[in-house]
Amino acid sequence: MERNIAVVGAGFWGKNLVRNFYELGVLHTICDADKKREGEYRLKYPDTDFTQFFSQVLDDPQIDGVVVSTPASYHYEMAREALLAGKHVFVEKPLALQVDEGKELVKLARERVLVLMVGHILQYHPAIERLKALIEKGELGKIQYIYSNRLNIGKIRSEENILWSFAPHDISVILFLLNESPETLYATGGSYLQHQIPDITITTMDFKSGVKAHIFVSWLHPFKEQKLVIVGDRKMAVFDDVSKEKLYLYPHRIEWKGRIPVASKAEAEIVPIEMEEPLKIECRHFIECIQNNQTPKTDGYEGLRILEILQAFQESLNQGGARIKLNKLKKLREPEKSSYFVHESSYIDEDVEIGEGTKIWHFSHILRGSRIGRNCRIGQNVVIGPDVTIGDGCKIQNNVSVYEGVTLEDEVFCGPSMVFTNVFNPRSAIPRMDELRPTLIKKGATIGANATIICGHTIGRYAFIGAGAVVTKDVPDYALVASNPGKIIGWICECGVRLNFDDKATGRCKTCNRIYEKISEVTLREKIGDV
Repeated sequence: MERNIAVVGAGFWGKNLVRNFYELGVLHTICDADKKREGEYRLKYPDTDFTQFFSQVLDDPQIDGVVVSTPASYHYEMAREALLAGKHVFVEKPLALQVDEGKELVKLARERVLVLMVGHILQYHPAIERLKALIEKGELGKIQYIYSNRLNIGKIRSEENILWSFAPHDISVILFLLNESPETLYATGGSYLQHQIPDITITTMDFKSGVKAHIFVSWLHPFKEQKLVIVGDRKMAVFDDVSKEKLYLYPHRIEWKGRIPVASKAEAEIVPIEMEEPLKIECRHFIECIQNNQTPKTDGYEGLRILEILQAFQESLNQGGARIKLNKLKKLREPEKSSYFVHESSYIDEDVEIGEGTKIWHFSHILRGSRIGRNCRIGQNVVIGPDVTIGDGCKIQNNVSVYEGVTLEDEVFCGPSMVFTNVFNPRSAIPRMDELRPTLIKKGATIGANATIICGHTIGRYAFIGAGAVVTKDVPDYALVASNPGKIIGWICECGVRLNFDDKATGRCKTCNRIYEKISEVTLREKIGDV
């Protein structure tokens, strides 16, 4: 295999991925925003390219696979861009920070016949593979209880809490060993260093088989511990990733004497393991999946399953440890034959309604809860939703986002790159989604290219907002608006032709012969001015 892998993010964990792909002879490019690392990496890997710019990785036709090892908040965005660029993707855990984002990545990979692999490294650990085989052979008997500790002092993060940083590994391996998804779960934790960013969490999963699994993760622990304990009714197993001997079996038994359970202890048995670095096995697997067009062991669906559980745990944390019933993760539906058209590069969430005859073009995303009427035309790179209603016969041109809080009635035209807002005074650090100001665009209105509609206003029936105008007040029916801030500069017919009025305040459209009348000079004067 030629050198065709790029590793994006070469810091704390990425340096290990760089080393392994280089040793496997496939590393083409190291991409990292820290210019200071370039000298060090050029010395270690002299025949490897280095760039600070992700766009160069995407544009390089020699690169087939992209490994994303950046902070979790960038995983979705970078993986999506790489898939759209036709690259196979290996993304470190978690796959994304939202289930909907994860579904979009899985859909993109499936439609484009690309490998999407998630870095759940424990599934590639030789000791875990051996433990899985022992469980399947019945060596431990019926599994009763599992607990996992992943503890250390640091590395303390601010972009994600300990649950999202540490627990994906343990969730992944527990589900792998049990071959079962939990029915209910709950989580508690504590934030000691940073406000509302838990430093420790204790989480529990309940399975239909009766197994309970407990995960304790912390970056405020005096020493490093990575230990997984499996309790069966015949034997107990301990996977200790920190010790030299990775896997132990304890043939302890519980005997009943006089109707009282008594523990019968036995010496630990070391399970021999032929060790190889798990990360190297994982990296090699990614290469083989690309070469052989095969599905990774930890593919996008696996990543989605873990992501759903993480989100449920987070919900429980937010609710002070509430028990959450986990809905089974539905497999992404294959596109069904329908009366509307969606381009293969676009993504439609669940719980979306699309009317007959509507066409949705390249790279657009319709978010959950949105309703789109009949015979609409949705252009390229359009985002609609969540929970947006669009009437029949609307046209939304390229690069428009119709956010929550915006409603379009029938036959509304939105020109290229025009902008809706939905929060009046946004701040990145201050959540204000509970302060949405609704915007209503009434039937037949036109909003020109690059115009901006400030939230909380109504655009009247058949009003015409000129290109580049900024609307800061309500706009009456049939008004023609231009400038910044927008001003009413005239009146316009339903067919889109500007009206001229005679001395009797009556106007006839020279194109369609419709007749319009001003209500009164007073009323008109009140409507003229800044909009």
